[in-house]
Amino acid sequence: MTKTIFLAGGCFWGTQHYLKQINGVLETQTGFANGNTFGRTRSEGTDGIVVEHPTYEQVYTDRTGYAETVRVVFDPDILPLRKLVELYFLCIEPTSVNRQGEDEGTRYRTGIYYIDPGDRPTIEEVYREVQHNYSGPLAVEVEPLETFEPANEYHQDYLDKHPDGYCHLPEALFEMARRANRKG
Repeated sequence: MTKTIFLAGGCFWGTQHYLKQINGVLETQTGFANGNTFGRTRSEGTDGIVVEHPTYEQVYTDRTGYAETVRVVFDPDILPLRKLVELYFLCIEPTSVNRQGEDEGTRYRTGIYYIDPGDRPTIEEVYREVQHNYSGPLAVEVEPLETFEPANEYHQDYLDKHPDGYCHLPEALFEMARRANRKG
């Protein structure tokens, strides 16, 4: 059995590269979540998720409300949701509003978007624990996933195709992710 969660952590190139290193993550896909592209075609995806087909250029304007997001399919027997959310918080600056690293705009906001309402209590528990480490409020959305549209092929596994490409995350974080959740 697998589970799916959607994680927005700033530029999706680095967030995807980080998450796919974690033992128990089976599949990742970059895309755009929880926005609204008026006048575009709407269709229903495989999980009943409404898809509105925004383009990267539309999202880049910051007028669509979409966040750059990574769809993460994982094996909860290997990687419990709690551990995945804890590891997600290590790759973001959770108090930063609409900014991660040098990337700024609403499309770079942070968020945890779930499709299984039963996941919310675990997400909120980790959220509260992380909040204790900060004096200001966390700026991470925790919401049900309303829409998701995969990014085009150019944006999928970008840092694998372009190892010297821009990334807001340090290489040391990728190494930590490779070691995270490993047995022995």
